[in-house]
Amino acid sequence: MEEEIGTWDSVLLENLSEDSFISNIHQRYKRDYIYTYIGTSVVALNPYHHISEHSLDNVRNYGNKGIFQLPPHIYGLTNLAYQSLKDQSEDQCVLLTGESGAGKTETFKMIVNFLTHIQERSLCSTPNVLRKQSSTSSTSSGVVHSHRRASSSCSGTANFIICKNRVDNPSVGISRRQSPSPGPSQRSRTRADSIERQTRRNIREKIVDFDFSHHKSSENISVLNESHAHHLHPAKSCFKHQQTQANACLATPIALKAGGCSSSSPKYMLTAYGSGSGSGCRQCGHSKCIRAQSLEKEEQALRGSNSRLASVHKMQPQRGSCSNLIRQHSTESQPERERDRHSLMGSTQRISLYDAHKISKVLAELPQPPPPTSSISPTPSASSSLHRRHKSPSQRLRECVTCADVFLEAMGNACTLKNNNSSRYGKLFDIEIDFKGDPMGVHITHYMLEKTRITDTTIGERNFHIFYQLLLGADLQLLKSLKLYRNVERYELLRNTTAMEEDRSNFHYTKRSLDVLGLCCDEINSIFRVIAVVLKLGNFIFVPVTNIDGTEGCQVSNVYEVQETAQLLNLEAQVLINCLTRANSSNSSHEDVGSEMDARQAASNRNTLCRTLYSRLFTWLVNKINETLKSNQREKNLALLDFYGFEVLDHNSFEQFAINYSAEKIHQNFVFHVLRSEQELYMREGLEWSRIDYFDNESICELIDKPSYGILSLINESHLSNNEALLLRIQQCCAGHPNFMTSGSNSMCFQIRHFANVVNYSINRFLEKNSDMLPKYISGAFYQSKLSLVQSLFPEGNPRRQATKKPSTLASNIRTQLQTLLAIVKHRRTHYVFCIKPNEGKQPHQFDLALVQHQVRYMSLMPLVHLCRTGHCFHLLHVKFFHRYKLLNSLTWPHFHGGSQVEGIALIIRNLPLPSAEFTIGTKNVFVRSPRTVYELEQFRRLRIGELAVLIQKMFRMYHARKRYQRMRHSQMVISSAWRTWRAREEYRSLKYKRQVKWAIDVIGRYYRQWKIRQFLLTIPLRLPPNTLSPLSTEWPASPVFLADASRLLRSIYHRWKCYIYRNSFDQTARNRMREKVTASIIFKDRKASYARSVGHPFVGDYVRLRHNQQWKKICAETNDQYVVFADIINKIARSSGKFVPILLVLSTSSLLLLDQRTLQIKYRVPASEIYRMSLSPYLDDIAVFHVKASEFGRKKGDFVFQTGHVIEIVTKMFLVIQNATGKPPEIHISTEFEANFGQQTVIFSFKYGGMSDLAQGPPKVTRKGNRMEIIV
Repeated sequence: MEEEIGTWDSVLLENLSEDSFISNIHQRYKRDYIYTYIGTSVVALNPYHHISEHSLDNVRNYGNKGIFQLPPHIYGLTNLAYQSLKDQSEDQCVLLTGESGAGKTETFKMIVNFLTHIQERSLCSTPNVLRKQSSTSSTSSGVVHSHRRASSSCSGTANFIICKNRVDNPSVGISRRQSPSPGPSQRSRTRADSIERQTRRNIREKIVDFDFSHHKSSENISVLNESHAHHLHPAKSCFKHQQTQANACLATPIALKAGGCSSSSPKYMLTAYGSGSGSGCRQCGHSKCIRAQSLEKEEQALRGSNSRLASVHKMQPQRGSCSNLIRQHSTESQPERERDRHSLMGSTQRISLYDAHKISKVLAELPQPPPPTSSISPTPSASSSLHRRHKSPSQRLRECVTCADVFLEAMGNACTLKNNNSSRYGKLFDIEIDFKGDPMGVHITHYMLEKTRITDTTIGERNFHIFYQLLLGADLQLLKSLKLYRNVERYELLRNTTAMEEDRSNFHYTKRSLDVLGLCCDEINSIFRVIAVVLKLGNFIFVPVTNIDGTEGCQVSNVYEVQETAQLLNLEAQVLINCLTRANSSNSSHEDVGSEMDARQAASNRNTLCRTLYSRLFTWLVNKINETLKSNQREKNLALLDFYGFEVLDHNSFEQFAINYSAEKIHQNFVFHVLRSEQELYMREGLEWSRIDYFDNESICELIDKPSYGILSLINESHLSNNEALLLRIQQCCAGHPNFMTSGSNSMCFQIRHFANVVNYSINRFLEKNSDMLPKYISGAFYQSKLSLVQSLFPEGNPRRQATKKPSTLASNIRTQLQTLLAIVKHRRTHYVFCIKPNEGKQPHQFDLALVQHQVRYMSLMPLVHLCRTGHCFHLLHVKFFHRYKLLNSLTWPHFHGGSQVEGIALIIRNLPLPSAEFTIGTKNVFVRSPRTVYELEQFRRLRIGELAVLIQKMFRMYHARKRYQRMRHSQMVISSAWRTWRAREEYRSLKYKRQVKWAIDVIGRYYRQWKIRQFLLTIPLRLPPNTLSPLSTEWPASPVFLADASRLLRSIYHRWKCYIYRNSFDQTARNRMREKVTASIIFKDRKASYARSVGHPFVGDYVRLRHNQQWKKICAETNDQYVVFADIINKIARSSGKFVPILLVLSTSSLLLLDQRTLQIKYRVPASEIYRMSLSPYLDDIAVFHVKASEFGRKKGDFVFQTGHVIEIVTKMFLVIQNATGKPPEIHISTEFEANFGQQTVIFSFKYGGMSDLAQGPPKVTRKGNRMEIIV
């Protein structure tokens, strides 16, 4: 269980500000708590290291609880979206935002893992059992009793009764946005039995599980039932390196007695403290050699346990995950274990293909009985089909989704300068979920694959992972068939990049995932062939030659590469050479077909071919995966959107322009639908609302995608022939836009002020990258390939195909794809995950405050926090709200005839055991303030639906039983008549006696209670102490227990009356002095040591009775300083020597005057508006420095230093005078050192404590040493 580090929900911060928000996430980040809520949104910081977890336990915990019942986690937000889809039948979308390197990819994997495993919790844990009010169900499940009060309010298994005439709890009025105290203590068995008996007597009462303790209480997370503690699941270390526990679970009985499976291994200790080896996992630093040693030990343990392996073989382990095998075996042999309650935070988990491979390898070596008819070929496809045959559709889909994510990560992710595993494409996972909550299908849509990375890789970055995995992980036989070498430096596309040791092991998962997805061996071989062709095409070297007629041409110098590439493509080598060196070739094998190209053009076509071939292969794979994961029926969708993050590099080109435009549109969608639309809805509905300011980047989006004059439209203009003309055109059309800037007259760059930062874009190759189209004759040449996959990648090369319209440019595709994407997201309820990068160095436990603050600002997180804090999280139309929740009230269910729907809604809300302040009824919508209230409202509805289902069952059973009863009743009537007569007579006598006894007890008790009440009320004045009229007195007579509420109420009324009497005794002067005392307390309490002495002395103000002086009246008439706030003879400290000079200080309502104490001649008059700060020391001295602004007077005279015994009073009165004169309070600076301006010189005041006691303390000693003035007190 997570400790209470910081605040789980930023909306609940007491002093909400940007500094407190960042301080809260920083405090949690230091303790590896990387998630923080903003209402129902999640802020996730990249930990840059592995955080261990038991993910399946987490899925089960967060799947059974509400979002605020467990510590903040991405699983909590995902479960909220999942439950909203199930309960409200509304399409959902989880949108991940953040700049590159913020952790969006890993967060996306965790969400996919949760959605594909959430239904497993019903198989691994006891389901929640609701207590029903039927005559046959008298007891509840054991799980219910064990978690009756320990579970939270949203688990649906505790017990409190909501009757029709509900007594309002005075604690309900507490704000539901605050973190409440832990839940009440567990009731006794007697109380539970009495509730059950009351339930049997009155079947119309509802027993509903609700406990109003919430997420800051450690009691809200209940320990799982011990009967299921043996269901172990292997904890995963990174996205492919899992911790397999088969060794511990299948070990010898000695190992079992020693303590069972370990929850961690040494390899994760290396990960946690950082390994110096460069061959570790990109995510967790996982070492290859340790993993191999673990594999050998586990295989030896598996081979040494023949009897256990025989039983395991009968279980038919599922392919892709050995958790089921380990779970079943641990059920038979492992003792019950206590689950780890501190494993609630963590990172991602994948289905263990590694574990399945190990188990299947060991099982394959066991002697197996001969097949009955024919032998099965041990090919991968046959074994995979055998495994798939024994899997349910949901298990099959779950495994395929994980494997699809594995392969798409290898194909579409790369190592960049800011992210070791950056997704270089945007993806939208649409998971179709049926009414039961089971995932039925998945549709993947990809956007804007960065195909230029194939041929143009920045120094310090890498190409896509699949190239390195294929070269390092493939066996020699596969490499030989693909004509490849293991050395990365032999390939021009991978030159100046480095391969990592983990690429070797990751290739196993990548290759295995294709088999799990159902691709046949020919298709898998064709995929690797195309990838090998891309690598080999990059090695083509074109040498310029001069023909006889003087024209320039080119030849391929490394013909052997051409021949090997042609063999991989099943294509003639001359056709391949012609299409790359001759323009408009007729796809013939003759050498002199078409016009020759120079080496530069040939190299450009080669690079375009590499990019096109890889991007089309990626698209083909996505479509193939969609065919595998598609659903046959239309269900509700839960979409996961992981798009590009904002990027700013040293050299920003067209790729960064497209990426940042996409990020701009995604952010604009958030601003429009959350910050703008919500506030406009409140105003339309007539709610009281103070507008929250935010930055709207709509003008930036218009600068880029405005029709005809936007930058994307200008790039597509056909008359632009070079990049210089494009830059000039952009400058002409965008000049004057506040977010567009030019980089200089001779610079080939322009700047855009994006929502996140100002980015300088280089115009070079903009037009070339925008119209990166492959010539049709090259497509025709590749269509001649005998490889069916290659033919499907180039359908336009088919000579029978009709000529279509001109291919669209990349700029048009970007705009169209984003419009389509945002149209999909627009009609769904969106949940946001804000990923934040804590530092640029990718180091754990480092928090760059400036970087995080910048991200918080441009993501508009503070306006979102204020919106969630003061707004409403949920709204629904009147009609929908009424029809959805009318079953919660007996007066509105099943039909409401009492008036309008608004009256019915009000009736429903009043009858709910929820604070009415949480609901606001607008003109067309009903608003709910807190997400917790929405969750509890849905819980009430879910329980009510269960009760109605039980009611239907009860009525049917009653009808069936009644018929049987009527048949038996006639035959039983005569026999039982006499017995019933006797029994009734005896019962009557007993009841009569009990009634008489009860009547006597009630009479005696009633008279005794009335006597106690009378005695208490009559003796209250006699038992009060004599000095009770003081408001500080807390004494009150004790009262009987049953009069505790009345006594509390009388005590409160009495205290208010005393306060009223005390306040009425004040006159106006006393009230003003009290106000000054309160101001002094605010300024000096716990800051100034001499403040305590001034508390008991009233502020007199005019200590020299200056108001009655006739000479002063003449002077004040001239200076307009009639009202004297303070007047006293004080000591002015000389600036040069530090000596005390007596002087008369007068403070009026508008100025500060220094007068001669004898002649009352004005020496200085300083307006109150000129004093901006007052400085004091924290010691017992009486010295104050008044800082004057740097005006003509201030530069000439400087600041004033005074010493007076009334320093607290004069500073307080000066504070109020300045505040009244300027409208804002001056600064009060209390420190042991501060600066003062003495004319043209700055002097540092230094206060030192001399250590003398209060009684022996004399005047402070002031000495001037250069530009320092030391004061010893």
